[in-house]
Parts: sequence; C-alpha cells; structure tokens
Amino acid sequence: MNEDGIQRNLPELELPKALSAEELDRLTEDLVAALKTVFDPEIPVDIYELGLIYKIDVDDDRFVNIDMTLTAPGCPVAGEMPGWVENAVGGVPGVSGAKVSMVFDPPWDQSRMSDEARVALDMW
Repeated sequence: MNEDGIQRNLPELELPKALSAEELDRLTEDLVAALKTVFDPEIPVDIYELGLIYKIDVDDDRFVNIDMTLTAPGCPVAGEMPGWVENAVGGVPGVSGAKVSMVFDPPWDQSRMSDEARVALDMW
C-alpha cells in the first residue's frame, strides 16, 4: 500500500541478476564444451584446442561475446565459422545470445594449440 492506503498491483521489474562466480564458472565450462563441438573442416581438431578462441566474455545479461581467429585469413570457411560458433554457444542453457568477432591480431600460430591438439595432429 502507498501513503494514501491504496494498494497497487504493479508488475515488478525483473532486473538481470549479476552473475555469481559459481554461475560464471558453470557457464564457462558449458561454453568451452560447446566450442569443442565446432571443428575446422580441414583440421581434425576442435577450434578451442586449436587456440582459435582468443576471448570469451559473458556479461550480466548472459550475453556472450567471443573474439576468435582462423588458422589463415583466407580460410575457405571464414564466412561460415562465426555462425557455427554463435549457434554452438547460443544453445548453452542460460545464455541469452552470442556474437562472434573475427580478429587477426595477434595472428594465429601453432604455439596457440593445446597439447591435446598437438597429439591429435602429431605435431611434437
């Protein structure tokens, strides 16, 4: 009731709740798992282990911004890969949406690959 004694039934605004550390950890794990389902068609290793993901940023609205690169700027799937990544991470429970930005600075090189990728590609 307000000061006039009148009760008003106003809908409460639902403000986004800030991400807790636990929720961010869970989302990060789920996002990495989703990224590991996306492969460069010419290389039998997922884009995460290849080191193509440079940044994953999750805001309080659970919107995900990803900076990624390609093994080469002239990659034949350059136009399609961001959509594959957006679809993969956009399907993670709790994510409100995703945007992928292609970056080429710093340029990708083999030092960005994980040990798992090196084993898969026999690049020791």
